[in-house]
Amino acid sequence: MSTGHPLGIDVGGSGIKGAPVDLGKGEFAQKRLRIDTPSVSTPEAVCDVIAQVVDHFDEVRSDSPIGVTIPGVVQHGVVKTAANIDKSWIGCEIEKLLEDRLQHDVVVVNDADAAGVGELHFGAAKGHDGLVVLTTLGTGIGTAIFNRGVLVPNSELGHLEIDGVDAETIAASSAKTREDLSYEEWAARLQQYYRRLEDLLWPDLIVVGGGVSKDSDQFLPLLDLRTEIIPATLKNKAGIIGAAVLATGVQNERGRHTS
Repeated sequence: MSTGHPLGIDVGGSGIKGAPVDLGKGEFAQKRLRIDTPSVSTPEAVCDVIAQVVDHFDEVRSDSPIGVTIPGVVQHGVVKTAANIDKSWIGCEIEKLLEDRLQHDVVVVNDADAAGVGELHFGAAKGHDGLVVLTTLGTGIGTAIFNRGVLVPNSELGHLEIDGVDAETIAASSAKTREDLSYEEWAARLQQYYRRLEDLLWPDLIVVGGGVSKDSDQFLPLLDLRTEIIPATLKNKAGIIGAAVLATGVQNERGRHTS
């Protein structure tokens, strides 16, 4: 008997993770499954792994929405960018590809948008009804924007230009690692990035996610911003939880507008 929990699947550069989500609690309903991302991560190869994740949780599949995150812009089910994944994703009709493969309705969303939705519903930004910006500091910089709880999708503000270069190339946590920057040196770059962000958007709250957010006490206090800036709390669960939320919400919207 299906429990009806939606399934969230988060596609990352190193691993593809999935779990059914209890949306009443904002927690995984079962233990997460992680499978390594294929070394040649074409859409077809990734879809094969996603199918394995879905099959693993087959008992909640029959009547459950499935949400999948992709590290790229996703417009109307089509991948438009591939900054940190295989270039063959560009132009891929990923929702159709997955629905044909799984014989199941699937909602595919940008990974930062999903993480932001997770934090808005169950994490650091829960209950906040102002203008909220989530940033994920990782290989690149992902962003998600919410106004009064409504997502503005595919914002891609990690690519703001700072001193003539793409911000994420100098301010992502990968730049800190690559250049062996101290937290003070890195914070100086983050200061430029977040100041530009707040000058453009005037947010009420900035939430900082990504793996490095667990060390937020090392760099957030070094920033001098007018906007409150806080670490994300769901850590690597945010994408899976957000994907499940979005899959459920989008399905409901689709249902309402079906003639």
